[in-house]
Amino acid sequence: FIVIILSMWLCSEVTAGEVKDIFARARNGDYRALKIVIEDEKLVLGDTKRASRSWEEDYNSLVLPLLDNDLPCYILYRLDSTNSFGHEWVFIAWSPDHSPVRHKMLYAATRATVKKEFGGGHIKDEIFGTVKDDISLNGYKKHITSQSAPLPLTAAEEELRQIKLSEVQTDISVDTKQQTLQGVAFPLHGDAMEALQKFRDKTFNYVQLKIDFDKELIMLSNTDRTEVRDLPKRIPKDAARYHFFLYKHSHEGDHLESIVFIYSMPGYSCSIKERMLYSSCKSPLIDMVESKLQMEIEKKLEIDNGDELTADFLYEEVHPKQHAHKQAFAKPKGPAGRRGDRRITRQRGDGEDAD
Repeated sequence: FIVIILSMWLCSEVTAGEVKDIFARARNGDYRALKIVIEDEKLVLGDTKRASRSWEEDYNSLVLPLLDNDLPCYILYRLDSTNSFGHEWVFIAWSPDHSPVRHKMLYAATRATVKKEFGGGHIKDEIFGTVKDDISLNGYKKHITSQSAPLPLTAAEEELRQIKLSEVQTDISVDTKQQTLQGVAFPLHGDAMEALQKFRDKTFNYVQLKIDFDKELIMLSNTDRTEVRDLPKRIPKDAARYHFFLYKHSHEGDHLESIVFIYSMPGYSCSIKERMLYSSCKSPLIDMVESKLQMEIEKKLEIDNGDELTADFLYEEVHPKQHAHKQAFAKPKGPAGRRGDRRITRQRGDGEDAD
């Protein structure tokens, strides 16, 4: 029930302007270190440091003074190396042993969000520390060398692991008209369940669900008939949603109807609480649909912008070109006298493209 307690605290929006702008400038190399903190349930900039020497020479003198003895924070530290995305960074999660449990959980819940908003492609390494020795230059180097043989978890790391597990280890009961989300305690409203059953029976080709935070229910939001060209318009720009779409299309001469699940979560316009609860409820919802309603989901997508949902994007997601490079080698034709080329077919497994 950690998720229940945590959701009562997370009620304000992530700060968009300052943090977003500083992330953009930092990725361009303007800063050596950024400190991000949570104040009044919002992500705000705590401090910045500019480079003066090599990353190793700067490290201890810039990073260690940013660490408070009793309050967690995030630190992004720029290395001197680059990759295809630009400068490479180390993501540091600081959670001292003596900080309040509430703060530890709050930072654990927003950790993935900070990394995503900064840009995961820029992050080369990630370290977690409860004492300054963990975060120091020596601690970072030990972390690098021990990655092949991880050390046993500290008490704080084990606590963080349990928090993450609580986000996904939930269950949905479907025995009553008002379905219950065990562990998150948000019921799946009867209308929403009825809509999903009609979707399974192909009466509906699209179902959108939302979380009502005041009523603590997963509610039905939309069942409008939807074609691929309509999907971008169905994605709210200021709120998270779950979408089930019956994707009708042709693939290698076959007419297919594939179920696509879309989890849409806009960027900074959603509160930490909204992100936390939608993330927590997603897996049990999918499990219920697949196990209880016997619906096979062909593809699960996570997006932040409806503009991504083009016809080409959807087709390539459902039918990835895993073997496209093999097309360069033409298959020899069979012996003369045979009626047409021989075609070999085989049964397709779950989630496997036809050869």
